[in-house]
Amino acid sequence: MKRLYPDTGSFNSDRLDTLDGHSLYFEQSGNPDGIPVLFIHGGPGAGLSSNYTRFFDANRYHIIGFEQRGCGRSRPFGSLKNNTTAHLLDDIQRLRSHLGIDSWLVFGGSWGSTLALLTAIDAPERVKGLILRGVFLGRQTDRDWFLSPSGGAAQLFPEHYAAFTSAVASPLTSERICQWYQRAFEDSDNDVKRLAALKRWYLWEERLSRLTLPPGTGDVTAHYPVQLMTSLALLECHYLTNKCFIEENYILDNIDKINHIPGTIVQGRYDVICKMEAAYTLSQAWDNSEMLIVPDAGHSTSEPGIGYALCRATRDMARFLREKES
Repeated sequence: MKRLYPDTGSFNSDRLDTLDGHSLYFEQSGNPDGIPVLFIHGGPGAGLSSNYTRFFDANRYHIIGFEQRGCGRSRPFGSLKNNTTAHLLDDIQRLRSHLGIDSWLVFGGSWGSTLALLTAIDAPERVKGLILRGVFLGRQTDRDWFLSPSGGAAQLFPEHYAAFTSAVASPLTSERICQWYQRAFEDSDNDVKRLAALKRWYLWEERLSRLTLPPGTGDVTAHYPVQLMTSLALLECHYLTNKCFIEENYILDNIDKINHIPGTIVQGRYDVICKMEAAYTLSQAWDNSEMLIVPDAGHSTSEPGIGYALCRATRDMARFLREKES
């Protein structure tokens, strides 16, 4: 049976205030003298999952997790003000400086993989290595894969896509869908419509996340935390509406800046949220990367093959970094 590392509680949690009205929650786990690793969650807006530390050997790693602007325990909750990719990258460097860390391993999945790559491109001297899961490059083709009627997600799940876009006027495009949802999320005069829209967005993402959903999930939202549905829908739509606040093909166009950084890419063969082509294209452009394809998995870390591959990646990276430093 494939297992993750044992759960470990945090030895410290705190807040980091920005200079523009946000207060970021962060926590530290594992070995304070271990290899520092920053865990960047996905979404945008997903917050830290309850078991994210289980991808790391707590004896080897000093694990740092933080919740991005507007979600989880960061405040103000749901705020889109001063909430762009540039702000998040500044937050990451501010947190590193606050903790007195010169350089660290950066681990990110889905939207977290986007931020991890941008962090390395922005300050390669501060990144020891990268571990990525479910690669999202933020290109038009990546956004269309998730939102467009001609995208892979809509083609594989047409009945769920019909429910997701049922209130959006034709012709359907990624931009029109985001615009409709953004207006619905901002409708303070109709709480029922707003909540229904938040649920529909969240259900679309949830249904795509795994090859097989556990019984009782995917079609109802009664057991999903309203706070999580709210932050994920609000922030994901906000970032997709604004093309993730990065130039088209920015990551691949700047891959030369991180070619020397060692990295591992873990990708589910049947990832419907972040398409396989993105991970493969990245691996081909990035000289110092290794790609692990999980043949029987989709997008979620809850799928056993994905979790096992991530544990293998962190184990091997720890050995590599220790040997490099010795």
